[in-house]
Amino acid sequence: MPMIEQQIVRKTKEKKVYRCLSCGTTENMGRRKYCSPECRQKLRFKLQARVGLVQALNTRYATFYFSDEMIIMDILPYGSNEIFSFLYPRSQGKKPAEDFSKLANILGNLWWEEKKKTNKRYMASKKVLSCAQKKPGAIEEVRPQFYSILTLKKQALAELKIEKHQIKFPELKNIIKNAYRKQVKAHHPDMGGDAERFRKIQQAYENLMRWVENPKIKLRRGFPDKWFYDGEKNRWIQPLSL
Repeated sequence: MPMIEQQIVRKTKEKKVYRCLSCGTTENMGRRKYCSPECRQKLRFKLQARVGLVQALNTRYATFYFSDEMIIMDILPYGSNEIFSFLYPRSQGKKPAEDFSKLANILGNLWWEEKKKTNKRYMASKKVLSCAQKKPGAIEEVRPQFYSILTLKKQALAELKIEKHQIKFPELKNIIKNAYRKQVKAHHPDMGGDAERFRKIQQAYENLMRWVENPKIKLRRGFPDKWFYDGEKNRWIQPLSL
């Protein structure tokens, strides 16, 4: 099995760089989490295709994330208070999804070899977990948290050219009004604009102002920067858009 090394992440005060949470690219990302829906789906497919591995390890929760140097899969088995962390070096020119497949192949083959040798599933799982680094007392790193997410139609924001992160600003009402005035000047029929486009702008403005007066919130469980596996649902869930 390739050498497993520990990743040390240091927090800095540098300007945040947005990376695709599926492939890691920083090109033309803006504030987006993914470079494209297709890229996101490819990683989801790779993770879900190997769900048998985390099942075999009796996993309650797991997380998957990556850096420029390596991919990381942390696993919390049922009945355990320790996290088992698998770290695998990134391959040059390869995407995280491809490296995850390599790691899953290595661990899966190791599991089956031990299963054939002992004819006991728990011994095979124990063998695989012995290759991981243990992280005692860090259950919150894999146990998904609940986040309050503001529910708002993206189309309304798009019509007024308002960025999603702006809905958290305390001056949101003024932002909406100023954006509305700007779009009215550009698209009012009396100014040569398209009547249908103007109708959509007007509707978006009214919807947003109603939402500001009575914002709706829903609770979602997960992480803003990690994919996580839920053993009860037996599936991987993408990072949350907060």
